Amino acid sequence: MGNVAIRVEGLGKMYRIGGRQERYRTLRDTLTDAFTAPFRRASSLLHGQAYGAANLNETIWALKDVSFEVKHGEVVGIIGRNGAGKSTLLKILSRITEPTEGYADVYGRVGSLLEVGTGFHPELTGRENIYLNGAILGMSRAEIDRKFDEIVAFAEIEKFIDTPVKHYSSGMGLRLGFAVAAHLEPEILVVDEVLAVGDAQFQKKCLGKMSEVAGEGRTVLFVSHNMAAVLNLCDRVAVLDRGNVRYLGEANEGVARYVNNMIAQSDGDVDLRMHSARRKGCTPILQRARLLGEDGNVRSQFLSGESWRIEMSCFLDAPLQDFQIGIGVDDWFQSRVFSLTTLTAGAKLAPATHTFKVVCVVDDLPLAPGHYTLSLSAGTSHAPLLDALDHAVTFYVEASDFFGSGKLPSANLGRVLVRSKWSLEE
Repeated sequence: MGNVAIRVEGLGKMYRIGGRQERYRTLRDTLTDAFTAPFRRASSLLHGQAYGAANLNETIWALKDVSFEVKHGEVVGIIGRNGAGKSTLLKILSRITEPTEGYADVYGRVGSLLEVGTGFHPELTGRENIYLNGAILGMSRAEIDRKFDEIVAFAEIEKFIDTPVKHYSSGMGLRLGFAVAAHLEPEILVVDEVLAVGDAQFQKKCLGKMSEVAGEGRTVLFVSHNMAAVLNLCDRVAVLDRGNVRYLGEANEGVARYVNNMIAQSDGDVDLRMHSARRKGCTPILQRARLLGEDGNVRSQFLSGESWRIEMSCFLDAPLQDFQIGIGVDDWFQSRVFSLTTLTAGAKLAPATHTFKVVCVVDDLPLAPGHYTLSLSAGTSHAPLLDALDHAVTFYVEASDFFGSGKLPSANLGRVLVRSKWSLEE
């Protein structure tokens, strides 16, 4: 074993998709199927279809031939596009699911936070769930007692500690889940992209705790789309793409490769209907997003200062009289640069048809050179988030003579470019 905390060799995970879920079968169902099977077979042959072909399921490899090692005390970031296999990898390492092939050896007690409320029983109180999770981790009651007050204080749920978890808000569940995972002294802490649910203050608190855990010599696996947090926390990164590890090494190099790959795969025309960036529970109102330059062409690369057009195709089951759209422009470290909303622009949208297009035009794109993403939302004044997608569209801005001075602005001037007039007065 030596100094190795995690060893993964030839790991693969296959899922079957598109198959119909089998319901509970009674004896009557079984006898009926047996009786009708010959007739179904004859019908299939008459229609030129192999019997059973309709029941074949498509398979997809979420992970394929993944191999790497993590040493004790290392902080490793796992980055990649949505659907790259990051969460599947963590579920295998946390022993939530079994691999299809290969193996993953984990040497040490694992504390996992893969989604809000992971491992919590909804009928049990917060107090009971703390002790239950501690027992699952193999801790004695005395050990849990010693950490109990610290966990409750970190989660900021003192008033609700004896309330069943099913009554907690998502934020309360997240705070308690992270507090339990981080404070019950796991030798290996596994954290998925759950911090996106919390507010900015809580995110900062969690990142500080993970840094503290890493400083104590414990191993941390951190999945995040927040590149600033990854660069801040991690010694190394693994870049996953379509279930394969494309890079494993120094954090700065890994993040640079990931960013460049994202831009290379973006064409400025994004199908949003089944997009993995959509928040859970949202209705797919936003169907497609297209970015166009002042030449009218769809693209993902633009010049500072050029006219910029965003088109969003939408679908509603019923017309809305108070329809609103929001667009957030973020830099590659997920810091908000500026927002564009129909509300602040005073635009009134009352779509009367089921299918329509919303267009937003920025006459002077005021962005410095760099990589950016768009987060999109749709709703009404009473329900502002009927649909929302985070960092769903990627684009790149190149330098131009924005100021008309013959000088190209560089990225280190900041993210937003502002024209100004200067004079000398006595």
